[in-house]
Amino acid sequence: MYPERSEITRIWKALRKNGECEGINVPTIISSSWERCRQLNLDPMKIHCNKILSPDQLEERIRENIILVEQAMASMKDLYRFTRRTGFVLVLTDKEGYILKRLGDEDVLEFVSTVNFVEGGKWTEDIMGTNAIGTALIERQPIQVFAYEHYCAGSFFTTCSASPIFDSNQNLLGILDITGPYNLANHHTLGMVVAATRSIERQLILFDSYQQSETENMYKNIIMDSVSDGILTLDHELRVTHANGLAGKFLGFDNNIAKGKHLKELLPSGNEYFISGIADNKKLWNEPFIIKRYKDISKVAVSSTPLTAGDGRVLGKVIILQAMKQYRQMLKRAMGASATIGFEHIIGGSQSLNGAIERAKVAAYSDSNVLLQGESGVGKEMFAQAIHKNSNRSQEPFFAINCAALPRELVSSELFGYEEGAFTGARRGGNPGKFELADQGTLFLDEIGEMPLDIQAVLLRVLEEGSLIRLGGRELTPVNVRVIAATNKNLSEEVKKGKFRADLFYRLGVLMIEIPPLKNRKEDIPDLVEHFIKAFSRKLNKDVDSIEDRAVNKLLSYNWPGNVRELSNVIERAITLTQGSVLKFENLEPDIMQYDEDSFVAGAQSKPMDNVEEVMIRTYLKKYHGNKTRVAKELGIARSSLYRKLDKYSLS
Repeated sequence: MYPERSEITRIWKALRKNGECEGINVPTIISSSWERCRQLNLDPMKIHCNKILSPDQLEERIRENIILVEQAMASMKDLYRFTRRTGFVLVLTDKEGYILKRLGDEDVLEFVSTVNFVEGGKWTEDIMGTNAIGTALIERQPIQVFAYEHYCAGSFFTTCSASPIFDSNQNLLGILDITGPYNLANHHTLGMVVAATRSIERQLILFDSYQQSETENMYKNIIMDSVSDGILTLDHELRVTHANGLAGKFLGFDNNIAKGKHLKELLPSGNEYFISGIADNKKLWNEPFIIKRYKDISKVAVSSTPLTAGDGRVLGKVIILQAMKQYRQMLKRAMGASATIGFEHIIGGSQSLNGAIERAKVAAYSDSNVLLQGESGVGKEMFAQAIHKNSNRSQEPFFAINCAALPRELVSSELFGYEEGAFTGARRGGNPGKFELADQGTLFLDEIGEMPLDIQAVLLRVLEEGSLIRLGGRELTPVNVRVIAATNKNLSEEVKKGKFRADLFYRLGVLMIEIPPLKNRKEDIPDLVEHFIKAFSRKLNKDVDSIEDRAVNKLLSYNWPGNVRELSNVIERAITLTQGSVLKFENLEPDIMQYDEDSFVAGAQSKPMDNVEEVMIRTYLKKYHGNKTRVAKELGIARSSLYRKLDKYSLS
């Protein structure tokens, strides 16, 4: 039997006054709550909740907790079927104790509203003392508060049972509470509430999983539709599980209706080769295929990766599709087809070299073909790269090919490409040539004078028409390529001899640049030597930082038939042999150490030593910023002698 209301009042007053009452066992969780209320100086005679949200604030709270509200309301409605017409009211609060939703009989709701047990009311301990909602929020566990166990008078004729609701990470979301007449509640009431909250938590976990799955699918779709490749996933039967828009475009089907369909259902006949290639459980990497669509064809590079289970069973495949043009762009990047050298990397300040550089800079602003002429080793490819890097094609590929290094039978396929079956051993799907790969960019043809005459004719046609036909093919492929050619031969003489086509010579030589040999610009040697010493010291992990004057003099007097390339090789070898920080005369190659200056004729009438002497004077003047005293000291001559030499070489 439950005590009468008067007895409830007596017990409550005794508890409030003494903290205990004879015959009444107060749970620790309740006594702890009462102590908190006393420390807050909370009025035990408080009847009404005085903390209520405005309608707008309540609406905002519900919006913030809409998932909790929607999932909890289903369980609350199920529970209400058992509590209808019993005087109980079901309540859902947020994590701060604000009532978001109530469910109960109309008369019951009206009655509890008299103490502001309403939507928007805050029923925390600091507002309404010990009560199931507020105390469950603090203790984070289910609790039942019976009649006189409430701290404030407004609630001591009710019993409330509440259980916290947690998410999958044990974050507190809110409270589910049943409040009703004290004489109708029992411990089973709390059990019902706990069961209902567990159901709500399960629904929230399922909803989170669904949301996460939906979000992941959304991200996956966005990512797959954002990439520049077609992406197709298939199950083990070759049925589509996903296809982005580009996959549908490449293969010619609507990706929105492709899911669940076999490739054979989506593609017209004539694609057996492609389907069998995909069906084969081998990994493919950028294999070229021609796809027959219902209205036309598409050329794609296909990569296929089988998905296998632990026991080796093939579960499906991921297919990556690239347009052949995109594949070629990727191939260009993979082959490092770019220019890395600019004009700033061309070492030297001689008048003849500067003149060549200025002409090359003019060529860079033009889109005309360029012919670079000069001896082997003068740096023709450096000039070609610098022209490309400073041109409006600088972001496009730069390909270099040495015409003299290719076997005659490979020149055509290397330049213009070939189709599948063009010759024995031809790659399946064919192969693009350097002209196709260099499309929109620059093609550097070194040693152009070695190109066979029949290939010269094909090259001329490509340059004139801006298109090519692959070896073994029929289809015209448009190409937009700027050609920079280079030669160490006198092409005018080669034309006269019938070894080079005159029309091709004129087509290539719209802009002609002569790069001077090193023997004609010896004043650049000290700068080149300094550059190479630094570069090879780093490369070879050496500490060489200077060079003997005797070694410099010998380098200045040498003829350099191999030009800058030969000088580079000489310095690299000398650095390798050098012990210590100074490159010495004896570290130079024997051919250079034993070179006889008197055998070298620098010009028609000039003597070799005069040439070397002038270069040395120029070098020291530059080194010491025109300080003639320092220059004379370095040369080991009197100032008066130096002045005579300055007049002699017109350096004064």
